[in-house]
Amino acid sequence: QVQLVESGGGLVQAGGSLRLSCAASGRTLSSYAMGWFRQAPGKERDLVARISWTGSSTSYADSVKGRFTISRDNAKNTVYLQMNSLKAEDTAVYYCATSKYPGVYRYDYWGQGTQVTVSS
Repeated sequence: QVQLVESGGGLVQAGGSLRLSCAASGRTLSSYAMGWFRQAPGKERDLVARISWTGSSTSYADSVKGRFTISRDNAKNTVYLQMNSLKAEDTAVYYCATSKYPGVYRYDYWGQGTQVTVSS
């Protein structure tokens, strides 16, 4: 069983930046796809960004393209989400997730989430 712990959330002014981290324990992340999701109050949980098991492929929701960057450091068993030019609508709880199985995009294990609040 893998445990995921997010950190780096907080309160930031619009236009500012935050970097979220997702540290894993219990298993290496190196062969597994990772995703960052977010959920705002009263809304569904949506995929924000994902990165392949090799790290060579990334994709983003249209709403964050050009502003967010997902990356991974397999040596540290950690995935990051760099968030720049933050907007009020980015306010949400952010979750990282990964798969039970290597080499596929699916999300079976989840962290507890970290709150990001962007003030306008």
